[in-house]
Amino acid sequence: MRSVIDTVVFDLGNVLIDWNPRHLYRKLFGADTAGMERFLSEVCHGAWNERQDAGRTWQEAIEEAVARHPDQAELIHAFRHRWEEMLGGPIHDSIALLEDLKQKGVRLLALTNWSRETFPIALQRYEFLGWFDGIVVSGDEGMIKPDPAIYRLLMSRFGIDASRAVFIDDSARNVEGARQVGMHALHFRDAAKLRDDLRALGLPVEKP
Repeated sequence: MRSVIDTVVFDLGNVLIDWNPRHLYRKLFGADTAGMERFLSEVCHGAWNERQDAGRTWQEAIEEAVARHPDQAELIHAFRHRWEEMLGGPIHDSIALLEDLKQKGVRLLALTNWSRETFPIALQRYEFLGWFDGIVVSGDEGMIKPDPAIYRLLMSRFGIDASRAVFIDDSARNVEGARQVGMHALHFRDAAKLRDDLRALGLPVEKP
């Protein structure tokens, strides 16, 4: 059947790119897994990192965390200075799906919660980021998913009809945010399931 969807919007982290601070902190904590998890839940936790995604500078972030935990200063500084070691590489099955959509002429956009200071590292490292017709980076905009404003900014900037677009994210709350502004939205679990879901929406996706 002919799809009513003409635009596919991808999240990047953990949909197309494996990002996990544990890739770095396993090296720093060694066998002390409990200590690593405590550090990532109490010191450089998710909400702290999201502030950078929303536009806070890394200098401000490091200073704030060191003020809270001066005894952890070296580990805190590593979050920025060794940030690149948190990138585990591309998620190859997802990249194959992205390439499939591109070859079929589907318009591809990306909407990512990412710091404006570290996103250029990803741009340099991953050639496939150049396949997108446009990328909205939260750190550049000063707002993050699931704030409805960032989805509306994406739609306005690229002339998206929400009813003809599908958004893909590994975060359930971000998926719900897209639905709240009228977009189709899919919760990413793996590339095989995503292929099935996109095919069900009528997109010209091949079986693997």
